[in-house]
Order: sequence, then structure tokens, then C-alpha cells
Amino acid sequence: MPVDQCFNRDAKYDLHRNVADFQPSIWGNYFLQYASESMELDQKIETQIETLKYDVRKMLVAKSEKPFQKVHLIDSICRLGVSYYFEKEIEENLQYIHRNSVENGEIIFEDNLYSLAVLFRLLRQQGLYVSPNVFNKYKDDKGSFSETLIKDVEGMLSLYEATHLMIHGEDILEEALAFTTTHLESIANQSSHPHATQVKYSLRQTIHKNLPRLEARRFISIYEQDPLHIENLLLLAKLDFNMLQTLHQKEFGIVCKWWNELDVHNKLPYARDRLIESCFWALTIYFESQYSTIRKTMMKIIITMTTIDDTYDAYGTMNELELFTKAIERWNCLDNLPAYMKFLYGIILDLYEELEHEMKMRGKVFALNYHVKELKKYVQAYMTEARWLNNNYKPTLEEYIRLSIESSGYVFMVTTCFMGMGEIVTEDILKWVANEPTIVNASIVIGRLMDDIVSNEFEQKRDHISSFLECYMKKYNVSRDVAIQEGRKRIVGAWKDMNKECLIPTQVPVPFLKRILNLSRFMDVVYKDKDNFTHPEGEMKTFIKLLLVDPVPI
Repeated sequence: MPVDQCFNRDAKYDLHRNVADFQPSIWGNYFLQYASESMELDQKIETQIETLKYDVRKMLVAKSEKPFQKVHLIDSICRLGVSYYFEKEIEENLQYIHRNSVENGEIIFEDNLYSLAVLFRLLRQQGLYVSPNVFNKYKDDKGSFSETLIKDVEGMLSLYEATHLMIHGEDILEEALAFTTTHLESIANQSSHPHATQVKYSLRQTIHKNLPRLEARRFISIYEQDPLHIENLLLLAKLDFNMLQTLHQKEFGIVCKWWNELDVHNKLPYARDRLIESCFWALTIYFESQYSTIRKTMMKIIITMTTIDDTYDAYGTMNELELFTKAIERWNCLDNLPAYMKFLYGIILDLYEELEHEMKMRGKVFALNYHVKELKKYVQAYMTEARWLNNNYKPTLEEYIRLSIESSGYVFMVTTCFMGMGEIVTEDILKWVANEPTIVNASIVIGRLMDDIVSNEFEQKRDHISSFLECYMKKYNVSRDVAIQEGRKRIVGAWKDMNKECLIPTQVPVPFLKRILNLSRFMDVVYKDKDNFTHPEGEMKTFIKLLLVDPVPI
């Protein structure tokens, strides 16, 4: 019997299946149009980009008597999304500034609040420790931040942005965050204020926690309005954004064609049709052109993970799930699986073969064992959740937190995305990930708790395991609001852990840490107020349009 017929029979007679009411895709076949387009860039544009890169590089290496001019140039390059072209030059400049402007961890340069806060943020972004005590000079005799700063909106905004790179124990940054938030919120509520729009955006989405591509798209239009903008840098940012957009459109189209040819929509109709959102997720981990091959594989893996999630969470019977889990544990074992599960299993095996081919080409075959091991742990965690639900078992808070490390899929996702990062990947780095280091755990806390806080109401409309909120409420006999406050407190703490782990010396090379950081940025942007991945008709649609539909006007 064909797979789809078998599925329809199951859906008709297994009325106890815990099917969720997921909305259909809002994109349909829109990106299929790019699957057949050639990817040849206009030679004139390529040449123009190279010329512009040369010009910007000259600015970066040129000596300057005014160090803050270089600081603001670097900040613009980063926010415009073209810093990946100049990593060496940016590192050398910031290392030089750090050596010459920082003594005993404290900035000794004198300048205004805006510039000092930008410098602080850039140095921390680069992994260079600098003390926040430089901001003590903006306090009054009573030890509070001076009310005179209220008129300096740009300075307050810059300080507000800098506070989001804080680590544990930095009370002055906690005070600065509270001070700037209070006064900036007042400005945001004044519709006539010239900075109201900018302030409102920053309060909602900080630079440090924003997705680099979204920040680039937004900042290009802001930078263009700056009368002091550098024309060649602006043009480079625009051309580069559109060039990458063309590449990403092609990738989306190829993955859409693959998914459509599998006919997943008809064969597994219970699953969320979030292919485009899954592609977007992979794009946010790494956007650079050199990661195109592994990015396409990651797109396929993320949508497959979503389908596995929905199989355990929203369709499979206990007997079927036990069989599927054993099949994954034994690896490449299809015995006794129902037809729809054989189909899903086949997708998993095909993706493994795709990765195997890629790893053999790169001489990184050792990485495959880590991929399979983490996949097994991911599926086993889902099986445990299914058993809890089936037995109406309410886990303790500690049990929930332990299992969520596996069921989040983060270790599996990080392991897989690391596999495609070229020659710098070593077995020691994959072992490091498998041992759940602090930064990975921090990312899991951010992802799991942000998801739980915004998804809980929708999930509890059907039978669903207890989330962090229910576990915390039960343990401490508190209200849902108190549990949400605790969840948000833990998210703040996890960001501090992440910021600390990104400071030099780091346990692994910085490019790997950036991928984990980007995973957390995805959660901060997409799960801020609601689960925009599952319900993508609002903000998620806007994000995808900005990055993949509408080019930047030249």
C-alpha cells in the first residue's frame, strides 16, 4: 500500500492521536522559482565589490590620530553586515586600541558617553575584556547615574546597548540598564520625540541579540540617512546584501524542490509545514557564502527535526514511537515500522548519506559518529517525554531541566553545524560540544525557556507534557506569572554566561562560539513575544521578506 494511503488509513481510525492544529504554510511554492535560476553573478558587480572592499580595507589599515574615528568606522562595518570581509583588520585595530586605551582593564580614553559605550561594546564583542567602571564618571554625588544624561538620548541608547554584554557581578551595568531603560521608555512613549522610533526599536531588539542579517538590513537605511556616512562603505553593504540574498534565494529554492519532490506535505500532513522558516533558521546560524553547502544540509536537517518533533508530540501512538526510537537506536533498521515512519526514517538516512559524502570530501569522517550519537540522544529524549505524557507523569523541575538539554536538540544541531565549518573542525571540538559546556547549556536555557514561556498556552490546549512553567509552579506553589518571571530571570543569567564564555581566552576558536551565539539570537528575535516559528504569519513573515524577498534599493 502506498505511504500516503497508509497514513490516511491511520488518521481515519486512530482517533486517539494527539494531533495539533497547525496552520498551513504561508509561503506555498514561492521560493521554487529560484531553484532553476543560474547563480552566475554579474561580473561588473563582482569587480565593483572587490574594488569597494579594497577601499574600505585601506580605511581600516590607515593610521589615525583620532582613535574614535576608527572605532565608529568599525562599528558601522559590523552593523552594516560586511565585517566578515575584514575580520583580520578589525581584530588588529581593536587589539591595538585595547593595548593603548585600556589599563588594568579600564578604558583610559576620554570622550563622550556615546563613543565610550560603543568602544566598550565593540571590545566586548571582540572577546576583549574591559571593565565597566569607565561609566562611574557619569554618576552623581549620591552614586546614581546623573539626571543630566537624560538629555543625551544617543549616549543613553549607546550605554543601553553596551549593558547587554554584561557578565555576572557587574552591578554598575545592572544600574545602567535600569537607568537607561526607564528614561528611554519615557522617550519611546512620546510619539513626537525625534528619537522615539529608534528608541522603541532598540528597547525591543538590542544590537548584541539581534540577528546579524536583520541588523544589516535595518542599519543600511539608518546609515544612509547619516550625513557623515561613507559612500563606498554604504554601497558595499548594499551590493553585498543583495549578492548574498541571491545566493540564499537559490538555496531556499533547491531545498524547496527537494521537499516537494519528497511530497512530505501529503505523506506526513500532521507535521508543521515550516520549511521556509526552517531554512531561515539555518541561515541565521551562518549566512556567509563559504557555508552554502552545509547550510543547505542544515536547512534539511532542521525541517526534519521539526517533523520528528511533531511525530512524537502530535501524532505517533506509543507503540509506533517505541518502534521508531528502537529503529534509531539500532541505526538503519526499518523493521516493523508503519509506512509513514519508514518514510520519515528514509529522509533521515538520506540526510546522513548526504553528510557522509560531504565529510568524506573534507576528510572529516570522524564527525559522523558524533552526529549519529546526538541524534539518538535527541530521539530518546522525545521518547521519554512521550512516556511521561502517556503515563500522565508530572516530572520534577530537576527532571524536566535535565531532559530538556537533550530534547531541545541543541547539542545535535550545534554538532551538525560545526561539522561543515571546514578545516578548523577537530574531534576535540566535537567532544567539547558533547560534554555540554557552559555556553551550550546557556544557549539551551535561553532557547527552552523562551519557547516554554510563549508556547505554553497553545501547547496546553491539547495533551502535552509539563513545561518549565508547570514544573516550577508545582515545586514552589506559585502562580504562572511568578514562574514566567523566574524563567526570564534565568534567561538573563544565561546571557551573562554566554557573554562570559565569549571572552578571551575561549575554550574553542571564536567562529564556533559565534554559531552558538547566533542560535540564541534566533530565539531572542523569533520567540520574544510568541512562537513565531509555529505561527509565522506576523513577524517571521516580515523577517523573511526583508532578507529573502525584497532587495536593498541601490
